[in-house]
Amino acid sequence: MKYIVSSCLMGMDCKYDGGNNFNQAVADFLKDKDYILACPEQLGGLKTPRDPSEIAGEEVYTIQGVRLTPAFEKGAKEALKLVGLFGCTHGILKENSPSCGVHTVYDGTFSHKKIPGQGVTARVLQEAGLPIRSEKDFL
Repeated sequence: MKYIVSSCLMGMDCKYDGGNNFNQAVADFLKDKDYILACPEQLGGLKTPRDPSEIAGEEVYTIQGVRLTPAFEKGAKEALKLVGLFGCTHGILKENSPSCGVHTVYDGTFSHKKIPGQGVTARVLQEAGLPIRSEKDFL
């Protein structure tokens, strides 16, 4: 098995605010496994730091109302390319992210409310048949 993993979960400073979401349980799980790191938002051309973004309906917007759907879709396609290039068989992605949320995302109102749903990349990877989990699945 080989994993594609959200870069932020392994301590890469690629989160919208310039930080990361390091997760020790994920790092421990991956200790003896093959994996690659990817940040779909950066793969889509977005800089770090950047304005926070949320999914509203089928679109992704920043808190300032700027539509970023094309960048998120590009990042998802690039992540899917990496899956093929590196032979990844599973994914571990960052919950709640508009790119990587596996089970939940923020509701698009920037009010910190989470709803059932998937991020753009999580959906693309799952539709391609890749089994995906989030860091929450390691609790």
